[in-house]
Amino acid sequence: MKTNLLNELGENLSELTYSVIIEKEKEGKYKATIWGLADCQATGNTKEAALTNINQLLTARLKNAEIVVQEMALPKSENPWVKFAGMYKDNPLFNDMVSEMEAYRSEVDAEMEEYYQKIDAEDDNK
Repeated sequence: MKTNLLNELGENLSELTYSVIIEKEKEGKYKATIWGLADCQATGNTKEAALTNINQLLTARLKNAEIVVQEMALPKSENPWVKFAGMYKDNPLFNDMVSEMEAYRSEVDAEMEEYYQKIDAEDDNK
């Protein structure tokens, strides 16, 4: 796991972009919640007041906080289907099965082609 403090990276922290959910409450007031921070909520008589209040709340919260970025390598897992790959390569019936599958697919394709031609003919007659 790798952790970087943003101020160590020399990044400019003068602006922060965040999403806010604004909901109208029954009393006619508006509630603003920062997306992903359910405990960061503010209310106001108007949408603008709720947004101003949530901005002030977040500014106060971040005043004595640090923003860090963490990178973590995901564990490498084997695809579960890999253990089945090639398991029938020495089976003498495998080629027969593949031929049967190809024949069935051709049959289904022919049926679908006939169906589509029928639909197109009906559309042409309209």
